[in-house]
Amino acid sequence: MALFGQQSRKDDPTSRVEPRVEPLPPPPVAARPPEPERRVEDKPMSTSQVKPSESILAAGLTIEGKIEGNGNIRVAGRFKGNVNVKGELMIEPGASIDGEVKADTVLVGGEVRGHIVAKARVEFKESGTLIGDLKAGSLTVAAGSKMRGKVEFGWKEGELDSAAPVEGGPTKPQ
Repeated sequence: MALFGQQSRKDDPTSRVEPRVEPLPPPPVAARPPEPERRVEDKPMSTSQVKPSESILAAGLTIEGKIEGNGNIRVAGRFKGNVNVKGELMIEPGASIDGEVKADTVLVGGEVRGHIVAKARVEFKESGTLIGDLKAGSLTVAAGSKMRGKVEFGWKEGELDSAAPVEGGPTKPQ
């Protein structure tokens, strides 16, 4: 028998063997349910996720009325009436708006029948169509988009009235 402080020999039958402690396996991780697959046509125009202050008019809906307020609007259905928002208005491919549109930024992937006024910018996607006039701080037009109407862009608010007349062009009444 081994005394305190002495080591026992491996071949000594009276030596005590300490039990070996094995570590416990890690607890099982709860499996997350698979997310549904999205088809290409289900994806929105922008690559960003839904913004906290974004309202959506879903595909398949037809609404008539007026939209006013602050925040971002995404139209995927059909809307008849005027839209006036301080924020971004996105018209998805296949969607339509029949009325006047005023917003900080307008992204056109569907069809607008009416005038568009945007403080910052208007961007036409390949599938975008406008039948009406447009006035914006800046304009981006993708190949394949269509427009019928008068366009003014690049002017800051109030700058258009103070611009010098082009020789031979229209003059400002006095």
